[in-house]
Amino acid sequence: MDIELKDFELAQERLRPILHHTELDLSSTFSAMTGGRIYLKCENRQKTGSFKIRGASNKIAAMIERGEKCPVVASSAGNHAQGVAYAAKKFGIPATIVMPKAAPIAKAQATEGYGAKVVLAGDCYDDAYARACEICREEGAAFLHPYNDLEVIAGQGTLGLEVLGDLPSVDIVIVPAGGGGLLAGVSAAIKQVNPRVKVYGVQAEGADAIARSFREGKLVTTETASTIADGIAVKAPGDISVELIRRYADGVLTVSDTAIADAILLLLERCKQVVEPAGATPLAAVLSGALDVKGKRVVCVLSGGNIDVSFIQSIIERGLVARHRRIKFVVTLLDRPGSLMQMLGVISAAGANILQIEHDKLSEGLNPNETNVHVSLEVGGEEHGNAVIAALREKGYIVEYDN
Repeated sequence: MDIELKDFELAQERLRPILHHTELDLSSTFSAMTGGRIYLKCENRQKTGSFKIRGASNKIAAMIERGEKCPVVASSAGNHAQGVAYAAKKFGIPATIVMPKAAPIAKAQATEGYGAKVVLAGDCYDDAYARACEICREEGAAFLHPYNDLEVIAGQGTLGLEVLGDLPSVDIVIVPAGGGGLLAGVSAAIKQVNPRVKVYGVQAEGADAIARSFREGKLVTTETASTIADGIAVKAPGDISVELIRRYADGVLTVSDTAIADAILLLLERCKQVVEPAGATPLAAVLSGALDVKGKRVVCVLSGGNIDVSFIQSIIERGLVARHRRIKFVVTLLDRPGSLMQMLGVISAAGANILQIEHDKLSEGLNPNETNVHVSLEVGGEEHGNAVIAALREKGYIVEYDN
């Protein structure tokens, strides 16, 4: 089983009038932090907010060329849903997207906004997939797999051709990996044009099926997939995509959720880029040192920007904690007038910004005249945070970090 360069070139021609040619942005900030020249491939600014429109559009275009102008069905609660919905509308065919009942309302509405019919079924992806298969049988529709399909993979691989066209001297391309379609397509396309270029996938530590598959030389599934990067939280990658990754990719890295959150925050602060957790994993890999990029021209693929607004705050919180910009601790005070004000005076003199204070008089072990005070502060970094804690301890306060 293989995919040839001509498949990617044909896909590129099909997609040219449909897609944005997303920019390749050289980041001076991240270059200085890593010692390499770090470019960001901004697929978070692609139509529908992610790369998924590439594979969906190529698949549907190929079906129509073969005379298969039938309805299409997909099961997804994320970017694949919106990519299929947009592509189907563009080509004038009906699309049904089956989502779990717990899918975010915003994603269901966005998918409907692109013209698809949304069906809510079951409590998890497997239930949605089962219902999607039923609909295919009932309506004579075609199922569009999100990653384990050669025509979908060819569409995703056009991203690699764009990178080579914009930066022929690139040394390394780093790609998020979940089901494996994007990594399979990008690595196969790039290696057939310029084998010198290294292509790496990156996964979250809690969802590393492709990393394990690459190490063991065979398809490996995991019992769980636990990560903030829901877009790549896949337990069972595709056998087609894994085989292509084994053949063409140079390695598959893993990063922690903390590193991912830190990368999202940096992208917001330094680049004004909204990137979902899955899309931030390549930058997390280079910033955390998972891959040495010193002296190299490196492209980090920001694969999508569809992050739930309600989730952004928790991501920012994780990132601030990871960068020692926010600290939480508990201080036991005498429960009498003026005690809290005295402690706050020490914090103020140390130059920290108070975010939250909470009294707790019911903690086990407290005397009747004592209270625990939970404090959350914004500080300038690890050194400043340590100085604040030291200032409190010098005044006799017993400080314990609060997890």
